[in-house]
Amino acid sequence: MPVRRALLLATCLLASTPAARAAPGETLRLHSPDARASVEVSLDAEGRARYAVAWNGTPVLLPSPLGVQLGEDDRIDRGLRVAAVRERESDTAYELVAGKARHVRDHYRELDIDLADAQGRVLGVVLRAYDDGVALRYRLPLPATGDLEVREDLTGFLFPRDYACWALNLGRFGTSHEGEYDPVAASKLRPMHLVELPLVCGTGEGTTTFAIAEADLDRYAGLYLSGRGDGELGVEARLSPRLDAPQLAVRLPRGEVARTGHLTPWRVLMLGDSPGALVESNLISSLNPPTPITDTSWIRPGKTAWDWWSGGLAPDVPGAGMNTATMKRYVDHAAALKLEYMLVDDGWYVGSTGNGRYNAGADITRAIPALDLPAVVDYARERGVGIWLWAHWRSLEPRMDAVFARYRDMGIKGVKVDFMDRDDQQMVEFFHRMMRSAADHRLMLDLHGAYRPTGLNRTWPHFLTQEGVLGAEYNKWSRRITPTHNLTLPFTRMLLGPMDYTPGGFRNVTPEQFQSSFNGPQVMGTRAHQLAMFVVYESALQMVADSPDVYADGKGGLAPGADFLSLVPATWDETRVLAGEIGQYIVVARRSGRDWYIGAMTSEQPRTLRIPLDFLPAADYQATVWRDGGSPVQVVRESRRVDADNRGLELELAAGGGAVVRLVPPSPRIAGTARSE
Repeated sequence: MPVRRALLLATCLLASTPAARAAPGETLRLHSPDARASVEVSLDAEGRARYAVAWNGTPVLLPSPLGVQLGEDDRIDRGLRVAAVRERESDTAYELVAGKARHVRDHYRELDIDLADAQGRVLGVVLRAYDDGVALRYRLPLPATGDLEVREDLTGFLFPRDYACWALNLGRFGTSHEGEYDPVAASKLRPMHLVELPLVCGTGEGTTTFAIAEADLDRYAGLYLSGRGDGELGVEARLSPRLDAPQLAVRLPRGEVARTGHLTPWRVLMLGDSPGALVESNLISSLNPPTPITDTSWIRPGKTAWDWWSGGLAPDVPGAGMNTATMKRYVDHAAALKLEYMLVDDGWYVGSTGNGRYNAGADITRAIPALDLPAVVDYARERGVGIWLWAHWRSLEPRMDAVFARYRDMGIKGVKVDFMDRDDQQMVEFFHRMMRSAADHRLMLDLHGAYRPTGLNRTWPHFLTQEGVLGAEYNKWSRRITPTHNLTLPFTRMLLGPMDYTPGGFRNVTPEQFQSSFNGPQVMGTRAHQLAMFVVYESALQMVADSPDVYADGKGGLAPGADFLSLVPATWDETRVLAGEIGQYIVVARRSGRDWYIGAMTSEQPRTLRIPLDFLPAADYQATVWRDGGSPVQVVRESRRVDADNRGLELELAAGGGAVVRLVPPSPRIAGTARSE
């Protein structure tokens, strides 16, 4: 894989007025390059800074508060004056090693404002306007003495009307960030709520949609939202508290704060003409720094077999468990399906509990006696399969470099780190230390029990996926993973980055038939619904979660639909959302090389979708379709030609159903001959 480098196209300084002053009531304005998104910043008579956002000239956010609370009685949010204004435009491009697109244009206009208070301190407010959203961050002043401490972020988001939103109320700090994004009116968001990001809302102006998110979280505390208690309609920022000082969110030693101040993470407002437009956006990754990794050839996205979700091999397999023979059987399964990896989960190392509980006496560098791990690694290598290992973060953290060095020497390709379940400043710092250490040892990462993404896949491309999602594991003990939930995730949680939902369940039943089971779990909806997740859901390490037996037909061949799992990529060159409605249905087209893949999913409501194919070049394509059959486990595979005069596909989706399509163009030689005729 070639080295990814940001390619500078153009960066120009539009204006610089370092001594500018603005009287109360004066407004500073910023527009996106296409002028559709706009931000206005103003000061009221009491010197309180406000920002407002519009899309296509229609207000999305009313003038909303800016500011930060440092000490108990120390707020920088009033008595302010504009001391300087700097404006610039940047137009660059970069490549993503893994994600929804390979080439990303990073084009924005920026307004950098210095706000001085009565003490002479300067709070910087940096605003950017992109064609698909706006973002702001603060430059916190270097304290005169002592450490830089932050208690609260005073940023608000005030709504002009009672928006229809989708929100996940976690209710407390210190969770695994897993839950449903439920429909809720903005007026029903309460001060006691602790709302996970993103908060997604429709403006009521056609299909215009926005999402409040966060990007470039580093040396800071994670962001949440709460309803306002002052009678205003909207939400306000909340920061995850430190464990050692719960009254604080952030503490930075004075020596670690730049003289120019400390930059906070970005507060992001993704904007689009439809919910699908937000799915296509790369705004979150663009707001993160470029990668320091110069050689990314060892970073290889792919699909992986997995032993934990299904409960292991079929019950009639003698001796199945965490042992050499079973893991080799999973390697054979991965090789048969042409999967790149096999993930060996909890229970493999000495002292591991098998149920995720931390054991202080565990040794995450030594396999249990029943598992000859070097033999499994060699066996897998001979069959073109790489091995990933599971690790509890508390066992990893004290000697991370030594553990990663040991895994590298063992020939391990990646590590699934689990049970962090926090996003306070200390845990955010651990994430970044882990990213650097894993990169030094050329190990890829899958983060479980983790907070939601903030764009790290640009800076650390060996971070392939993470949880922070209510995924398929909940089928083992609940009825929460419904088709409606599956159709809500692409428009909510997935906006922020890759999600390790762990699809591929082949024990497919209707919601009425569903029964939770820890071993051999069922999934609601059709098998084609599960296949579509491999296209719709973004993850550069995509699980094929079920046990080997369900992907076989019992006659030496593959079960219906399993052949698609061998074909579908795990990373993409281009993504387009062709249609969709939150919680109802979605159609996503993704390109890998010259081939296109389409995934269509529906909720409990069956529907027929006419899919436009006008995004294809002017050439005939061979379309292979996998669609719903007469029962949840049946898959119908058929082929047809799609030519320049017949650009549509009609797909009939069952209740909780889906379909996938692979579109293969003619070879360049044949295509060239056809065009010349």
